[in-house]
Amino acid sequence: MPLSPNLRGALFMSISMAGYTLNDALIKFVLPGMNIGQAMLVRGIVATVLIGALGWYHGALRLPRAALHPMVGLRVLGEVSATLCFITALMYLPLANISAIMQALPLAVTMGAAFFLAEPVGWRRWLAILMGFGGVLIIVRPGFEGFSAFSLLALLAVVFAAVRDIATRRIPDGIPSLMISTATTIAVTVVGAVLILPLGGWTPMTVETTGLLAGAAVLLLFGYHFIITAMRVGEISFVAPFRYTALLWAMVAGFLMFSEVPDFPMIAGALVIVGSGLYTLYRERVVGRQQPVTKSTGPGMAPDGT
Repeated sequence: MPLSPNLRGALFMSISMAGYTLNDALIKFVLPGMNIGQAMLVRGIVATVLIGALGWYHGALRLPRAALHPMVGLRVLGEVSATLCFITALMYLPLANISAIMQALPLAVTMGAAFFLAEPVGWRRWLAILMGFGGVLIIVRPGFEGFSAFSLLALLAVVFAAVRDIATRRIPDGIPSLMISTATTIAVTVVGAVLILPLGGWTPMTVETTGLLAGAAVLLLFGYHFIITAMRVGEISFVAPFRYTALLWAMVAGFLMFSEVPDFPMIAGALVIVGSGLYTLYRERVVGRQQPVTKSTGPGMAPDGT
């Protein structure tokens, strides 16, 4: 029996989240053997070729001057900053923990849109936002045993990613999405190249690590493709909540690849964040102001790794 459009959309969203999460897991796996800049460069080269080729095929790169728009520049700056914070935190935090913290991104975007874009946000959604960030504090545990300063880097990644997504909303519709993605990927790659020497220099790579980074780039494009497909075949209100399957994928990948077992504060905090996010989606549907989820989960729900 063929699946309904909504069920197909939910399946595609879940596949997309698997792609993004496995990309993060592969990056975490190779980081002990090289510095952050080198990982960003090698993966970035492959991702730039793939996304650039896709953009060229669809005619999205015909007007490269469009990438010089100030909002594109702000988006790129937010993406690069978020990527640096995210990958640094990824080295030291369990995969499920950082994934849970990143689930606060839609809440941060809603809050940022209220402050900087004058979008109306009622008291119910403000309460959901506060509860969601309360869930983040449960995971981060400031001042308690088990606190890691790298959790603050993950939270900072959420802030920069929110800047990226808010800037995306201000980019003129005439600038193709693939143009924006190509410009962003090139910028992340160049920053990675610049950071290699300050972070200790180039580390000789094996065929295995090269293949893993290339695979991470393919998974990034894989996730990007399926999230767009999901939003096109299903209703946003039905499909969007399935973005939280990223947490399940992160728990499975963390356990199988790194023997990480989520503790109670992480699970409790994640449940609070997810519950707040789902309620916010519900309220956005009620007031008729829901934004497509692709605006907060572009080529990188997590920043370029987003």
